[in-house]
Amino acid sequence: VHPDAELHLIGVGVNSTRTGIIDVLRAMGADIAIEEERQVAGEPVADIVVRSASLRGVTIDGDIIPRLIDEVPAIAVAAAHAAGRTEIRGASELIVKESNRVATTVSELARLGVRISERDDGMTIEGGAGIAGGEARSHGDHRLAMALAVAGLSAASDVTIDDADVVAISYPGFWERLAQMHADG
Repeated sequence: VHPDAELHLIGVGVNSTRTGIIDVLRAMGADIAIEEERQVAGEPVADIVVRSASLRGVTIDGDIIPRLIDEVPAIAVAAAHAAGRTEIRGASELIVKESNRVATTVSELARLGVRISERDDGMTIEGGAGIAGGEARSHGDHRLAMALAVAGLSAASDVTIDDADVVAISYPGFWERLAQMHADG
C-alpha cells in the first residue's frame, strides 16, 4: 500500500499451512513474488519480494481461515487501503486468542479512522479511506500491536500504541527491523 515500495524478505518459512496471508494478499491484487525456494531443517523456505500495488476488497472465508488466523489483524490493515469491501468470515477462533482479536482489531482500527465493523464470526472493512492515525491499544496482544505498527507506517498522521513492547512475545527485534525497513523504503 506504500507507493514505490519494494521489500525483500529473505529466508521466510513458506509451509503451506502458514501461507494463507500470501494467498489472500495476492487475491487482493498484491504483487508478491516467491523466489529461491529451498529446504532448511526440513521446512520449505523462500525469499519473498513484495512491491507496491493497488489492492481490492475480497471475501475471506472457508478453508483458508485456519491458514491465516494469526494474520487477520494485518489483513484488516491491508483491507483499509483496498478499494471496496473486505469481509472476513468464519474467524470465530480469534475470539479466544490472547485477546478477543475480532473485537480488539475492530475497535483499535476504528480508533485510527478505519471504516470497520464486527461480525459474529469476523469483520467487514470498507476500504479505500486508508488510516487516519491516532492512539491505539495493543490489549496485550503481540499480533495486534504489530498490525497497528504497520498501520502507522501508512497512516495520514502519527499512530501511538499503548503497551507496544508486547511484540517481544513473538518477535523481540520487531521494532528495530520495522525502523530499518521504513528507513530503507
